[in-house]
Amino acid sequence: MTASAPSRAAEILSRPAHINGLTVPNRIVMAPMTRSFSPGGVPGENVASYYSRRAAAGVGLIVTEGTYVGHESAGQSDSIPRFHGEEQLAGWAKVAEQVHAAGGTIVPQLWHIGMVREQGQPPYADAPAVGPSGLRIGADEPTGKAMTQRDLDDVIGAFAEAAAAAERIGFDGVELHGAHGLLDQFLWAGTNRRTDAYGGDPVARTRFAAEIVAAVRETVSPEFPVIFRYSQWKQEAYKARLAETPEELEAILTPLAAAGVDAFHASTRRYWLPEFEGSDLNLAGWTKKLTGRTTITVGSVGLDGDFIKGFRGEGSPVRGIDDLLDSLEREEYDLVAVGRALLQDPEWAAKVLAGRFDELKPYEASALKSLS
Repeated sequence: MTASAPSRAAEILSRPAHINGLTVPNRIVMAPMTRSFSPGGVPGENVASYYSRRAAAGVGLIVTEGTYVGHESAGQSDSIPRFHGEEQLAGWAKVAEQVHAAGGTIVPQLWHIGMVREQGQPPYADAPAVGPSGLRIGADEPTGKAMTQRDLDDVIGAFAEAAAAAERIGFDGVELHGAHGLLDQFLWAGTNRRTDAYGGDPVARTRFAAEIVAAVRETVSPEFPVIFRYSQWKQEAYKARLAETPEELEAILTPLAAAGVDAFHASTRRYWLPEFEGSDLNLAGWTKKLTGRTTITVGSVGLDGDFIKGFRGEGSPVRGIDDLLDSLEREEYDLVAVGRALLQDPEWAAKVLAGRFDELKPYEASALKSLS
């Protein structure tokens, strides 16, 4: 980094951003990361403290770990939080209260895992795995249930109810998890083989997600932010792509924006890589260019190398952010989500905003084992 980079980072990242009626105090977002520290699906005081520490250290917007919506097939663990139920929502209300007291803003990520689930898993062991065609990634034969219209309506209702609850208990918006779960399984041709109105071309495959967005938008206040996270790559299929060209991507994103998405969270494995040939724009950059919506970039921010190496315990050195700042200056995207770097170092945002880059800690896989 150049000698002036620390002060430049502080100046650019300290600028506020807007998502519908929400003003985010700076450009730093905490990315959603599954932690599995909520027994019975209830986030406790340790979870509230975990998020509020990051807010107190300067993270402008926190996107919580994925939380299961109120559908029996939504999840696969009893230690991952749920966003339905009296005790669960009371826990989440305390999380939001503490984050606000620390000066941050927060949205829950609402999630249905779809065909990632296997029958017999908690929290509802008798519930089947469900998906657009009952197909797991990479499979040619169904291992789960292809969803009926009633199933689709039930899931749409579950997302709308969770969004209404988020606004009621004091959250600042919601993020719909459209990557690596049920919504993504509808968006991707590899898992959506339907021949009805919810399958076929890219626009048809977007219908289910767009109906969820529209239902959420109708349930919450007009100024309440609705964020949609999506990804080209899939779990166990890193080379998979929803769209091979900008035109194909536009066909997918346009119905979602029209349904009421205020911001897109464009998930990539490495934020610095161009998405399509002939342009330096990454996925978030193309998303903003095509939709005009606020966009969040993410993908190994603050790290170097493939994130799988981190999960294997091989570690990753700190990566410079000059290119990130250049893209923000060019208004290619609006906010920057940070994941594992914030697991390792709750003070990451404070150090970056103060220009203390020499104090940043490299990520170590041991950070996954606690809510430090």
